[in-house]
Amino acid sequence: MALQVGEKAPDFKLFNSEKQEVSLSDFKGKNVVVLFFPLAFTGVCTAELCEMRDNIATYAKLNAEILGISVDSLFTLEKFKAEQKLPFNLLSDFNKDVSSAYGSLYENFVLGMKGVSKRSAFVIDAEGTIQYAEVLEDAGKTPSFEAVQSALASL
Repeated sequence: MALQVGEKAPDFKLFNSEKQEVSLSDFKGKNVVVLFFPLAFTGVCTAELCEMRDNIATYAKLNAEILGISVDSLFTLEKFKAEQKLPFNLLSDFNKDVSSAYGSLYENFVLGMKGVSKRSAFVIDAEGTIQYAEVLEDAGKTPSFEAVQSALASL
């Protein structure tokens, strides 16, 4: 089951596309937008993360860091980040532990793929509490960027 507003966000440690370990607790004192996305290089995922890239100044003004998480390998994420010029961490949840902990994992995805991250958005405040949670069953849709920004503005 997906995590809910008001719950403590589970801490995690994952490797980013630069092969450095990143944990949620590294961002204590800042607001964090955690975006789970199904697969790098797909149309909707690219559009979603490029939307965040194109509005990075808005998120910076809201004192928010962005973390993108998928089950792709860190090598795939490295190439995806470079091609799309994404100025935020992409983290590999290759073992699916974090996606599962956040209730953001498809058991069965398209083409028989199992264990792919659900498209999800979580706003986590400076104290580590979830202030916004949206987990989408339809991978063809994107989270409400307006709602994410509104949640951040209210902090």
